[in-house]
Amino acid sequence: MSDQPIINLERVTKKYGGISALENANFELYPGEIHALAGENGAGKSTLCKIIAGVIAPTEGVLKFGGQPVHFSAPKDAKNRGISMVYQETSLVPQLTVAQNMMLGRERVFNSVRQVRNATRQTLQRLNFNVDPSLLAGSLSAAQRQMVEIARAVLNEARAIILDEPTAALTPEETEHLFDLMKSLRQQGVAIIFISHALEEALLHADRISVLRDGRLTITAAAGTFDRNRLIHHMIGEELKVPPAPPADRRRSASAVPILRVENIRMGSVVNNMSFSVFPGEITGLAGLIGSGRSEVARVIMGHTKRNFGGGRVWLDGREVRYSVPSQAIADGIAYVSEDRKLDGFFDTLSISENIGLGWLAKVGRGRALAPLGGMRKIAREWAERLSIRSIGGDQSVLYLSGGNQQKVVIAKSLVQNPKVVIFDEPTRGVDVGAIAEIHEIIRGMARSGAGVILISSYLPEILDLSDRVLVAKSGTIAAEFSRSEASAAKILQAAIH
Repeated sequence: MSDQPIINLERVTKKYGGISALENANFELYPGEIHALAGENGAGKSTLCKIIAGVIAPTEGVLKFGGQPVHFSAPKDAKNRGISMVYQETSLVPQLTVAQNMMLGRERVFNSVRQVRNATRQTLQRLNFNVDPSLLAGSLSAAQRQMVEIARAVLNEARAIILDEPTAALTPEETEHLFDLMKSLRQQGVAIIFISHALEEALLHADRISVLRDGRLTITAAAGTFDRNRLIHHMIGEELKVPPAPPADRRRSASAVPILRVENIRMGSVVNNMSFSVFPGEITGLAGLIGSGRSEVARVIMGHTKRNFGGGRVWLDGREVRYSVPSQAIADGIAYVSEDRKLDGFFDTLSISENIGLGWLAKVGRGRALAPLGGMRKIAREWAERLSIRSIGGDQSVLYLSGGNQQKVVIAKSLVQNPKVVIFDEPTRGVDVGAIAEIHEIIRGMARSGAGVILISSYLPEILDLSDRVLVAKSGTIAAEFSRSEASAAKILQAAIH
């Protein structure tokens, strides 16, 4: 690692309407360094990174690059200096192909489609990312979009790369490939900042860790000087309160009847004769690699995606159902918390109250000519308080909330419908450690209330911690089932891969 930092922030402050998102921050990034940023949502991590990437300008303070003060008026200014940022929410153009997105901003006067695709394919293969360069970006899964974003930064030959939650949508194997790549880039002198709510990743792979809390940088130290508890203490200022663990096995009655039963569901080539049951008061974990059919079968159940002709049957409370649109499933008491909150979880131009109120209206407002605005606002306030959504008020736009609070709005929008079955798809992706504990308690609370809960998650500790039963999806079918006491990370991965 070089003795001279490539990037310096000196007493940098960023204010919005008199409120500091980042205050008096001093930060250094060195060539050949992997530097992790930790902190709760809203702590200032993304603000710090966006200042470095030229997305926003500091209110006060100095940004230096290579020891010289710089003023970035737009991201292209930072890019011209060799700084690339991979955002948590995708910045790809949906109507362009993967290859076109990766070359965006690097085009020549005359471009060969074949050369562009070959250059893109070589970069993706180098990273072990299995993405077809000819596909439209809008057709990619969340994980594939993240792969393309990372590959684009590598293709730009950046001197400093900022990765915001880079592993949130990746499988364990893809995550290992990514960190191998980061270490390879480090050996080439590339500086890397990465934000991750998976604290183990920061502890295991970073050279140094900086912790932010309430807009202030509280500590920067070598990763080896931290453990998980010390890191959490610096993040939240106190010890994390962990709820008591549920019993090893909550055995249902032998006469229990499933609230939801899925039989031989087929959808394209992704879901292939998938069958399972969900019982009231029980959390059914659905694990498996990305592309195994987990999220796809949830969307089929909801009527979001059409199953094959004659492609299986679904029963709710013993009655066979077949939904052509999600509103029919909502009316029957099935709620779905989407895996991608930014894409289809909330309306980013609307307020907290409007988003939650619209969720309520979707269940109770069928056939109404006018929306009961007073009722919508009242119930939205109740749910915002119930889920501890931190904001400056119900009229605040959801777009300006932290990731954890955005996710709570998405959850509230579904739970306000008083569902009998809830499907949580990656409920804590991109959420900080404090909000994760709160969301986990919300999920447990739904099961305690008697609802049937399906938990889809790529994070195995989450599956193991919350699930009463674990189903493992592979190649569009259920490959294995484990009780809570039988399940382990090794068994789940074995079933998912082999």
